[in-house]
Amino acid sequence: MIDSRKSIWAWSFYDWANSAFATTVMAGFFPVFFKEYWSNTDSVTLSTWYLGLANSIASILVAALAPFLGAIADRGTAKKKFLILFAFLGIIGTGSLWIVQQGEWQMAVLFYIISSVGFMGGNIFYDSLLPGIVSKEKLDYTSSLGFSLGYIGGGLLFLVNVLMYQMPDLFGIPDGAMAIRLSFISVAVWWAVFSVPIILFVKEPIIHEPIRIGSAIGAGWRQLKKTVNDIRHLKVVGTFLLAYWLYIDGVDTIIRMAVDYGTSLGFPASSLITALLLVQFIAFPATLGYNWFASKIGIKRAIYVSIMGYALITIFGVFMAEQWHFYILAILIACFQGGIQALSRSMYSRLIPKKKAAEFFGFYNMLGKFAAIIGPPLMGYVGLVTGNPRLGILSLIILFLSGGFFLSKVDLDEGERMAKDFL
Repeated sequence: MIDSRKSIWAWSFYDWANSAFATTVMAGFFPVFFKEYWSNTDSVTLSTWYLGLANSIASILVAALAPFLGAIADRGTAKKKFLILFAFLGIIGTGSLWIVQQGEWQMAVLFYIISSVGFMGGNIFYDSLLPGIVSKEKLDYTSSLGFSLGYIGGGLLFLVNVLMYQMPDLFGIPDGAMAIRLSFISVAVWWAVFSVPIILFVKEPIIHEPIRIGSAIGAGWRQLKKTVNDIRHLKVVGTFLLAYWLYIDGVDTIIRMAVDYGTSLGFPASSLITALLLVQFIAFPATLGYNWFASKIGIKRAIYVSIMGYALITIFGVFMAEQWHFYILAILIACFQGGIQALSRSMYSRLIPKKKAAEFFGFYNMLGKFAAIIGPPLMGYVGLVTGNPRLGILSLIILFLSGGFFLSKVDLDEGERMAKDFL
């Protein structure tokens, strides 16, 4: 049933579930542990380069599969099946980080790639379920609710993980390194448990008669080629995807590399982790508040504000010198991060044909992940070549400015009309 309260909350709780990976693993402990425990290198710029490559490899894999799997999911009514498959992959990869010993950076990278593919791949099908459970009037609210629950859920578990790391004796843990390894197990369990509501209570609309996955592959491939032509026809969608590809690259790079950047500047891990906690708990109300802000000035203008906010954040990051600067940076990021993510997703939902949601969200996620192929290694490479990590983060500003330029070319009203009339 469209706009069912149970379905909306069950769908939103998957963000609560998998955001623990984004917070504790991707943004928090993995970069710190990789630099100080697994990589065993004296060069901060070299370990940043390794981490950037790991993020890019995972993104390449998902980007290559995203549109094809999206087409199959639409053709075979298999969005939930693929969501469960990728979530399971992410859960297993995350839990496996527990077994990686000191200095085994290659194995750490392998399991990180597996878990990242599960996380990003699952989000394709999670996003694609949204247009089928809510009406246009509730798209912005539901998308924002999902992100806000993700921030608070991921933040709560991360808070426990941080306490385990900083006060291991309180939890009967021998040292901080063991606490971090145990935190990877806790993320896997959290992800698995809170994925249950979306599996049980969200019903996937049947767009085509269900067919076997094997039979869907051929049909999915043919449908995928047709989607390319559909996007060419829906020119507003193509323009938005180009804008999104550019500005979300900067957002994702800052999410993934901020802690690594702070470590490279010599800030202690405890300060960086505290800053991450600030992001999580401030972003929870900020994301919902940004939805209200968008309702007053319009969704497109609200995304503009976020893009300009991130451009200023990038400039501020270049000149950071004190630990309290990193806290200010975290607060600024928290004000815009959930808003730009949630509103981008709901704006895209308005521009695409509902019957091809997974297929079109495959392209949406593909471009987002192709962007992440460029950002992290670009930041790492510039820092490696120049020996100055500050110059690496400065390079990201061009992504925000160019993304804002192409967003200005998107006619939202025309895009909604074309999606509605699309056959």
